[in-house]
Amino acid sequence: MKEKQWQGWGPGEQAEQHYLVQPRALAGGGDVRHVSEFLRASGWRDKSKSGGPLFMESPDRTVRVAYDPYVLPGGWTIHGQADGPNGEWSAHLGRQTPVEIVAGLTDALTRPHSAHAPNVWAPLQEQNWHTCFEGEHYMATSPDGTAWMQYHQGADGSMWWTGAQDKQGNGWTANFTPNTPMHLVQAFSTELAGPDPVMRPRGRVPHSAQIRTWSVSVKPSQLSAWQQARITAARAATWARNSARSTRPRTSARPYTPAGGARTRR
Repeated sequence: MKEKQWQGWGPGEQAEQHYLVQPRALAGGGDVRHVSEFLRASGWRDKSKSGGPLFMESPDRTVRVAYDPYVLPGGWTIHGQADGPNGEWSAHLGRQTPVEIVAGLTDALTRPHSAHAPNVWAPLQEQNWHTCFEGEHYMATSPDGTAWMQYHQGADGSMWWTGAQDKQGNGWTANFTPNTPMHLVQAFSTELAGPDPVMRPRGRVPHSAQIRTWSVSVKPSQLSAWQQARITAARAATWARNSARSTRPRTSARPYTPAGGARTRR
């Protein structure tokens, strides 16, 4: 049976055991390249030092994404500069935040946001999260109780606080400062509530009584193809945006200059 299954896979290619993990919020950090390769394909600059933390900068240099696993507590920091009426903002996500959920926010940084008013709670309610007021705070909790999102109002301002934790205390937390653009928080909440499992290789699955796993055999070439499809999509979207900008008609006409550059006198 195995020989039939492996036939045609290519010389030396064998299946590797992976696991589909659900709920995704408790799947562990995952491969950081899921985030960084998409940003790089979208035209972001990789300013990481060799052997050091990940550090990437947007093409216009207004947003920075960093991941540092070498300090405590470590994790992700996304920082945006003040932009006109919008103030400076930042988001901090624990190192065990699944990269698929982190990418909800970081992928959105590469796209123009919709003209529709964002609604952070809508993706959670669509997945049957329980929402309620707790004093001055508004809270949403996943159906299994392992993940949450809270809008927290305090004397020092408001903020978003979110995370996931199993009964053994394993998990992560994240927070977003008040000026974080709402469409980014919504993009994050969409991936946080996503019902689909995420994949982790053998040995990288958290030990938790709250997760469900399914064993799957995956060829290295399949993994590469899935990763490349994501990168190709980022490049195509970036090319389309850049092309649209370059072909956009000018809003003001250039002053007329006679041939040869000479000006006529009256």
